[in-house]
Amino acid sequence: MKININWRKTLLVTLDVLLAVYLVMAFTSWNEPDRSGDVCTKVVVNIADDNVNGFLNSAEIKSLLERRHLYPLAWKMKDVNPRQIEQALMRMPFVRTAQCYTTVDGHVCITITQRTPIVRVKSDNGDDYYIDDNGGVMPNSQYTSDMMIVTGRVSRHYACTYLYLLAQQLMSDPLWRNQIEQINMLPDMTVELVPRVGDHIVNIGRLPAADTDAARRAAIDEYVTKQMKRLTLFYKEGLKYAGWSRYDYINLEYANQIVCRKRDVEP
Repeated sequence: MKININWRKTLLVTLDVLLAVYLVMAFTSWNEPDRSGDVCTKVVVNIADDNVNGFLNSAEIKSLLERRHLYPLAWKMKDVNPRQIEQALMRMPFVRTAQCYTTVDGHVCITITQRTPIVRVKSDNGDDYYIDDNGGVMPNSQYTSDMMIVTGRVSRHYACTYLYLLAQQLMSDPLWRNQIEQINMLPDMTVELVPRVGDHIVNIGRLPAADTDAARRAAIDEYVTKQMKRLTLFYKEGLKYAGWSRYDYINLEYANQIVCRKRDVEP
């Protein structure tokens, strides 16, 4: 079968389509204002959890971006690179996430979330740093908070793999979050807890070891839960009769007994 094609008609239709596309693009470009000369009139910094963590503030964000020659105020908007700003902020030790975007009214908006410290380590070797809720090290700063402090012979590896799990488990219970103010590590890796109420020290023994993160978390959670239940029972049934000032050392290290040391001179 022979098909006859009207090439002239086809060409005219094609030209009509191209002309229509051109006119649409032309009208669109004529209606849109030229924004190539727009400048940044405002930089908005939102630190999502500054009332909780308080490590960062807007002035520090501005100072960092100025040092990196990335603070965009009065820049032409076409020269602002949100991705580059995000990458610079993510290098800050206290930043967990950073997002940056621009608006048509000349604003550059920055939103930051901070890492959450759960314990401060002040080791015998002079180290002074925070551990966050993912087991990461955060440098010491002028920030102060009512959080647990770890003292004694503490390596960074042990703090990041074991002690942060211990701190998380203690903080998950409102009683121990408010009662325990210090964790002290003895040279043999035995853990001592220093409570706020009661002039005594609690020895909970050594934390169980495990090869993987999941196994380590499960083992420590189980062990700490068991030991703190024993301590709760002793507080309720033992100190209720003996008095909170009678003992200066409570040892939970042994499975089937609680060994207490009497205070030499009772207050």
